Amino acid sequence: MSIIQAIDLTKRFEDLVAVDHLNLSIDSGEIFGLLGPNGAGKTTTVLMLSTVIKPTSGTAVVGGHDVRKSPTDVRKLIGICFQEPKILWVSNPWDVLNWHAKVCGLSTQERKRRVKQVLEDVNMWDYRRKKVHGLSGGMKKRVEVAKVLIQRPKIAFIDEPTAQIDVVGKHKIWNMIRELRDEGSTIILATNELYEADRLSDRVGIMHKGKMLVCDTPKTLKDSIPGGDIIEIELEKEAGQSVLKELNDFEEVADLVSLKPNKLKVHLNRVEEIVPQIIEVFLRNGVPMRSIRMSEPSLDDVFVHYTGLTIEEAEQKSPSR
Repeated sequence: MSIIQAIDLTKRFEDLVAVDHLNLSIDSGEIFGLLGPNGAGKTTTVLMLSTVIKPTSGTAVVGGHDVRKSPTDVRKLIGICFQEPKILWVSNPWDVLNWHAKVCGLSTQERKRRVKQVLEDVNMWDYRRKKVHGLSGGMKKRVEVAKVLIQRPKIAFIDEPTAQIDVVGKHKIWNMIRELRDEGSTIILATNELYEADRLSDRVGIMHKGKMLVCDTPKTLKDSIPGGDIIEIELEKEAGQSVLKELNDFEEVADLVSLKPNKLKVHLNRVEEIVPQIIEVFLRNGVPMRSIRMSEPSLDDVFVHYTGLTIEEAEQKSPSR
């Protein structure tokens, strides 16, 4: 059953359309990944759904309440982890989280227990009395994530949950987000990390230039790419147009992308049968190969398929949203 529905949700900032007639349905109890480059409209979408900013047009229903007509009722159901940590600069992590737990209505005993547990979980217990202004960016982000983990809201909006956090810390936070979902929360995860979205999300919606391009499970999205197998080929020198044409002429080749002048990514079918013939093309044309690697599609490949750009290229061309 849907717990969030966006209906033609739109936000304009002067001449910039940050979110463009977004229609979206999010089911209760799922981790929904909003995936896209910086500037795609993810954060603006989260801020509208969480009533932080008002839509220019359209609306959304969150937990049965219209974000335009009943924002106070929406706020009773949600918790937010902002992209940029919103913590008090005069406080320390313990005071920030203790105050947040008090606002959430926890008893004194439960507040102390839960704040201690979460600080230990995000590896911030030893820094609980350290002034916020002395914390690194990754530490501040851990405190921001901890606020949602303490609250355990019915609906959690988490924007870039592991920005500036080390690999070990990322995996711990991912596990805690899954546990939060397993306890009954619905989680909207906004991220530009493709691997993170793939690992965490039950479903993924890919945004680009303020629009929702496609929405489904990670597996279905990856299976939607023509050619279920991928080979990446690195060459000693640039392949000429005649070589690329020969490759494209193979019936099994569904798509060929030049990542760099000497690096190709080929989506194809029946990889075991066709790879020897592809190698023969390069040998016959005097283009030595440095390496060849076979893999399955990723969400990065899905993004390239639907936009024609890598997520890094899309970020370079997009304003912040």
